[in-house]
Amino acid sequence: MAVETLEPEVEMVVKRQPPYNVVLLNDDDHSYYYVIFMLKTLFGHPEEKGFQLAKQVDKRGRAIVLTTHRELAELKQEQVHAFGPDPAIPHCKGSMTAEIEPAY
Repeated sequence: MAVETLEPEVEMVVKRQPPYNVVLLNDDDHSYYYVIFMLKTLFGHPEEKGFQLAKQVDKRGRAIVLTTHRELAELKQEQVHAFGPDPAIPHCKGSMTAEIEPAY
C-alpha cells in the first residue's frame, strides 16, 4: 500500500501598488473649454464630468482627476504638462500644471 503525501497549500499573496492621485491645479491662463477638452482627451472623462472637474479646479484651486498606480499617474501628469497652451487665450504660455500625491 502506497502512502499518499500531501503537499502544503501555497497561498498566493498579491501585493497591490499603493494608489496615487493626479491633481490638476488652477491657473488663470486656461478656459473651461480647454480644461474640459484636455480631460476628455487625456483621461476619457465625458464632457459633463470634465465640466464639474473644471468648476472644482476654478473654485477650490485643485481637483483630483484620476486615482491610479504611480507609474500611470506619472504618465498622466507628463501628458497634462505636454498638452500645450490654450489657443483661445492669447497670453497663455503653456500647459496646465498637475501634481501627483499618495491617495490615502
